[in-house]
Amino acid sequence: MIPWWPILLGLLAMYAPTFYDLANGLWTDDEQIHGPIILALSLWLMYRQWPRMIERSEGKSPANIGWFIFVIALLLYIAGRSQQILIFEIGSFILMLIAILLVKRGSAALRVLWFPLFFMLFMIPLPGPVVSMLTMPMKMGVSYVAEQILFWFDYPIARNGVILQIGQYQLLVADACAGLQTLLTLEALGLFYLNLIQHTSISRNVMLAILIVPISFTANVIRVIVLTLITYHYGDAAGQGFMHGFAGMVLFISALILILSVDSFLQFFFKTRPVNSVSPA
Repeated sequence: MIPWWPILLGLLAMYAPTFYDLANGLWTDDEQIHGPIILALSLWLMYRQWPRMIERSEGKSPANIGWFIFVIALLLYIAGRSQQILIFEIGSFILMLIAILLVKRGSAALRVLWFPLFFMLFMIPLPGPVVSMLTMPMKMGVSYVAEQILFWFDYPIARNGVILQIGQYQLLVADACAGLQTLLTLEALGLFYLNLIQHTSISRNVMLAILIVPISFTANVIRVIVLTLITYHYGDAAGQGFMHGFAGMVLFISALILILSVDSFLQFFFKTRPVNSVSPA
């Protein structure tokens, strides 16, 4: 059987230029900065589950469908690289990994490593029109809730669409603050947490995965409120400078705290109850 190192060298030769271009291009954008994090976590999960994959797939027959997937991945890579279509180029990387696993170790290997490969899907950029169509309602909702909360605390705030006016400052709620990509990133964070915890209750996992959507909305509201208050109290320079990046950290920290809190709350509804044994008379 072909050893792994020639395959790794081949993958490196093919996709190192792709990830180099991403690191110096798309991944420098605030909306796509999660890309390298998703990639690193996916590779770490694969490394973590690799011994189990080798054990489960030992002696299993290769799956011939892997060659078909390999051809599709190669065609997508050629089209994506030559035409600069990132969806094709990044998608081909995931398909190529699937094809290699099927050809080398069979379907048993894919059953073990399915989650890291699925997790990589979150680093694929969505088409611009789709993002724009779904992002605007989310920004409107986040802006409205942030305005109402600050108004309750007697701040001089008003809103016009996705523009917040507080004192003499105007803040535009941008896509990076409350957009679809942020929602997907936080959803990925929640799924990563679920994969690490691995609750035995399927209902608890499904419920937490669903609740990640309102959790991410809440975390976005917190981020916008933090940025608004920083701008109001310390000026526009503070809101757009280092504190803007700090607000991004607040987003993920608050989302993580909310996920942990909700998960702890759900344990009261999805407890594993012992089966009562009846002693013979």
